[in-house]
Amino acid sequence: MNKSKDFLRRKVEEDLKAGKYQEIITRFPPEPNGFPHIGHAKSISINFGIARDYQGRCNLRMDDTNPTTEDTQYVEALKDAVQWLGFEWDKDVHYTSDYFFKLYAYAKELISMGKAYVDSLPEEQMREYRGTVTQAGKRSKYAQRSVEENLELLEQMKNGKFQEGEHVLRAKIDMASPNMKMRDPLLYRIKHSHHFRAGDEWSIYPMYDFAHCLSDYLEGVTHSICTLEFENNREIYDWVLDTLKLEPPRPYQYEFARLNINYTVMSKRKLLELVEKKLVNGWDDPRLPTIAGLRRRGYTPESILNFCEQIGVAKANSVVDVAQLEFSIRSDLNPKVPRVMCVLDPLKVTIGNYDGKEELEASYYPHDVPKEGSRRLPFSKEIYIERDDFMENPTKGYFRLTPTQPVRLKHAYIICCKEIIKDEHGNIVEIKAEYYPDSKSGEDTSGIKVKSAIQWVEANEAKEIEVRLYDRLYINESPQNIDDLNPNSLKIVKNALIEPAVITQKPDVRFQFEREGYFFADPVDYTDKKPVFNKIVALKEASSQKKKTPQNRQKQEPKKVQIDGEVTPMTKEEEAKFEKYINELKLNPEVANTLARDKQLSSFYEEALESLFTPVGIANIVTNDIARELKQKDISALKYTPKQVAKLIEMVDNEIISTKIAKQVFEEMSKSGEEPRQIVDSKGLIQISDPSVLLPIIEEIIVKNPDNVEKYRAGNNKLFGFFVGQVLKATKGKGNPKVVNSLIEDRLNIIN
Repeated sequence: MNKSKDFLRRKVEEDLKAGKYQEIITRFPPEPNGFPHIGHAKSISINFGIARDYQGRCNLRMDDTNPTTEDTQYVEALKDAVQWLGFEWDKDVHYTSDYFFKLYAYAKELISMGKAYVDSLPEEQMREYRGTVTQAGKRSKYAQRSVEENLELLEQMKNGKFQEGEHVLRAKIDMASPNMKMRDPLLYRIKHSHHFRAGDEWSIYPMYDFAHCLSDYLEGVTHSICTLEFENNREIYDWVLDTLKLEPPRPYQYEFARLNINYTVMSKRKLLELVEKKLVNGWDDPRLPTIAGLRRRGYTPESILNFCEQIGVAKANSVVDVAQLEFSIRSDLNPKVPRVMCVLDPLKVTIGNYDGKEELEASYYPHDVPKEGSRRLPFSKEIYIERDDFMENPTKGYFRLTPTQPVRLKHAYIICCKEIIKDEHGNIVEIKAEYYPDSKSGEDTSGIKVKSAIQWVEANEAKEIEVRLYDRLYINESPQNIDDLNPNSLKIVKNALIEPAVITQKPDVRFQFEREGYFFADPVDYTDKKPVFNKIVALKEASSQKKKTPQNRQKQEPKKVQIDGEVTPMTKEEEAKFEKYINELKLNPEVANTLARDKQLSSFYEEALESLFTPVGIANIVTNDIARELKQKDISALKYTPKQVAKLIEMVDNEIISTKIAKQVFEEMSKSGEEPRQIVDSKGLIQISDPSVLLPIIEEIIVKNPDNVEKYRAGNNKLFGFFVGQVLKATKGKGNPKVVNSLIEDRLNIIN
């Protein structure tokens, strides 16, 4: 069972077993300079989850070391996000500013040991002295200052005697270190800014690399869990604690891959830009990936935590499909929420042969949802249907109401069209219809066959509501700036009609609007006089948002008639597999569903698992690449075995090849049946991870692109991708992206 745990939990268990710590203490240490987003939710779930799983504690610590960007509103937003997700921090909220005096004392101790000095070089010269990845740096002449002079200058810096940028405090480590972050990194810089907690007491503020490790130590943290961009910072983390000879137990840093989602930006700077330029309606705009935005849209804590668990804890960066997040909320809401009827674009229908009025009994839940509850639906001769549910000149495969085709009104009767009423412009404004008295739902003896049931509302008692239909905020899969914004990310329907029982409910209840999606009463704008509902997610992923492949362009699957959103229920055997894949192997529910329902795929998958226990990696290739092949051939015609697929995934896990190269190898395996390692060796596809091989390539690209280097250093961060792309192109895709990213960052970035 231990094999299925992520690498962080395995490390925690190793440390407990070895007696390294008596208690596990983690921390969630965000900088309060923006609202937390779903990437923070992943970090929250990891840090608080590990503390919970091992009966430990987790601190919430605000990394408030940059007074120019921080604010109490962000502190409150972070606290609210942690609690909404269902976690509680240990004792009071911690702040790095709580330790400013202790950190300052540690800085003076490093100076007294000859391990830190005040540098007065201009920024440009400091950058020049840093060197390159292939050339050692040069230490500042100010490193020769005496201990006494350094202590005096630091005190004057603290008391506001100098201008910003005039002096900095640096560690004295190694200007020739291959890790450029170890080339005398900054410990303190001057900032004459009011701090929201410390006021104007300080004119210097500690750098992240100095404050973070010491704050961890002072709080008794055991496992300092960071995202991969801090991997190279780990050496500084250890150097500070080791150099100060702090008594054990001491914390150690471990890195995991941050969350990246397509069609989404996770940069707080870019999110702040959207808010400040009023391109969205505040930090809680339901189109944003902020916790506040997702919460207002109608996402549940359970859906977000399930999503974080399904994507797992990895060591290599990747991009998660936003459809996986959307699937998580669907999976959470489907068995919970009542179904109701809403008409977004009303078309009046008058039933000529119906007199009077009645109330129909209608269940809130379909037969396959284990919940009970019903409401009374008013019915009369005047109703409204969705305009799209009538077509005067129907296309092939249209199963709803037409001049010649009857349809069922859900929970009510079958009707047929008798007359179409149009205005002077030729627009349809009303349908004259008749109903079949013996066709009442549950009591139908009419013998009339219909292929569809449509939603409707009674004209006199329906309630008018505003519906906000949200789509993805960006049109590009990898958005870079505001030019990539989706102009149709929000559509407001002012005069939608909904059945009256919905408005009598508490406004915080979620609903499924039949055939439209899942909706949530807006917690800010909803009133009894003006009910407002936000669309959380569609009932299924829109076909326009699914990636098109040559296979599905050439071969269109026959359409299946689906009435009222029902799908074929699983057998008991399939349900057992599904539960195993979800609960034991931690697969995405959509992947688990695909495997459980297909005996060939599940058999292949489980045989591959016997050779290599990497449940998620193997499941992805089986449900995507192998499933695609099986649409065109029988499983006996496959030229590779489950064991060979396991070997392929093992090479990815061991970083021998990248996921991109793995696809190339798989294609060759499909043609020849050759062993994956033989393909890799014969074609020279082994991933290049050796810095000594990559550094000359990086250096050459940087030398050839001086203008882009300066633009990047001036703040054009999207050029980072240009340099990575050039290196990967030069290595024919064989450069290890993780190593390439790290080396380029070290080479390009200004001292920080």
